Amino acid sequence: MTYAELQEALQALGIRERSTISEIKFRHRELVKRYHPDTGNADEQETIRNINAAYRVLLDYIEEYRLSFAEEEFYEQNPEERIRRQFMTDPLWGKS
Repeated sequence: MTYAELQEALQALGIRERSTISEIKFRHRELVKRYHPDTGNADEQETIRNINAAYRVLLDYIEEYRLSFAEEEFYEQNPEERIRRQFMTDPLWGKS
């Protein structure tokens, strides 16, 4: 898979650059419900093929993604906790 293919898959599903697996799955289900041939969209067969192909590309990428459990990644993924940690010892915002 190339980066261009990954970007194409994101565009096909209308997914942001930073999304959760749940968001990706929800968007895929939403598009399948809208364009599936069984819902009367017989003219949309190419669209549903593109949606499913894009979904497979994203799942392949996710499956091979190496998760980081480093502290800096934790605070990147949890900005509220980063802010709390940053200001929790400040007498004005945190505990005195």
